[in-house]
Amino acid sequence: MKTILVDAVDTFVIEGDGIFQPMLELLEQYPNRKIVLTNANDEQMIEFGLTNLPYELYTLKHNPDKTDPRYFETMLENFKLTPEDVVYFEHNLEAVKSAQSLGIISYHYDSDKKDLESLKTFLDNNSA
Repeated sequence: MKTILVDAVDTFVIEGDGIFQPMLELLEQYPNRKIVLTNANDEQMIEFGLTNLPYELYTLKHNPDKTDPRYFETMLENFKLTPEDVVYFEHNLEAVKSAQSLGIISYHYDSDKKDLESLKTFLDNNSA
């Protein structure tokens, strides 16, 4: 069973609104481990409401950002995971490409459309 890597801001957490409840409800359908990924520094963690999430949170505080493959290399090493151990969804296309460059199966989540049906299909097909 793969670990689900979840983008934080503009995906799982909506700035000013908090956790996107329909996405939380979707993710709770999966028994997989979930890790929320962010670039946020300490100040941004508070600003974006990332201090009390139901899942583990990981950040490198912009050193580097998720658009740099080194972010994912460091994160995988930190959790003792391989690219084959995880699936990832993210609203930033450059971060998706960064993860994919390491072989991480990734999905570009359109944060404007909030298409949870397509996200569910991705998770159903890739998280086992």
